[in-house]
Amino acid sequence: MTHVLRRTKVVSGSLHEVFAFHTDPMNLEALTPPWLAFKVLDSTDPVVRLGTRIRYRLRLHGIPMGWESRISEFEEGRCFADEMLSGPYKRWYHRHTFRAVEGGVQIEDVVEYALPFGPLGRLAHALLVRRQLRQIFDYRAAAIDRLFPALPPRLTVMR
Repeated sequence: MTHVLRRTKVVSGSLHEVFAFHTDPMNLEALTPPWLAFKVLDSTDPVVRLGTRIRYRLRLHGIPMGWESRISEFEEGRCFADEMLSGPYKRWYHRHTFRAVEGGVQIEDVVEYALPFGPLGRLAHALLVRRQLRQIFDYRAAAIDRLFPALPPRLTVMR
C-alpha cells in the first residue's frame, strides 16, 4: 500500500535562492529534527542534479539506519525528486516543486512511500509512522520558516 504526504508553503526569498538552498545536500541536516540524529555521509555532487546519489545515517528510536537516495528528476529552478535506493521503506519518492508567487516562493513536497512487512507495516503506519512523518515535516516547515521568514502582510488603504 502506497501512502502520500503532501505539504505546501510560501516562503520569502527569490526562486533562485530558495531552490539553491534546497539543492545543497548538506542543508538536509538543518531541515531534519535533532531527535533523528541525521547526518549526511557523502554526496556524489556538491549540488544535486539528475543522478546525484546521497548517503545518510540516522537513528530512529535509538536504532541506527543507513539511507541512500538518488536524484531521479531534476529541472533547474523548478523541481527535483529524491528516490530511496536503500533504507527503511519499501518505497520512498520525495518530489520537491518550487514556483515563484506573489510574496516569495511556493514550495510543495509530495512524498509517496510504502512500508515493508505487509500487514505489520500497515499497522506500524497507523500506530506510529504516519504521526512521525507529520512531525518530521512539521519540523522541516518550521526550519524553513526560520531560514526564509515570511514577509509581513501588506496593508491595504481603503479610500
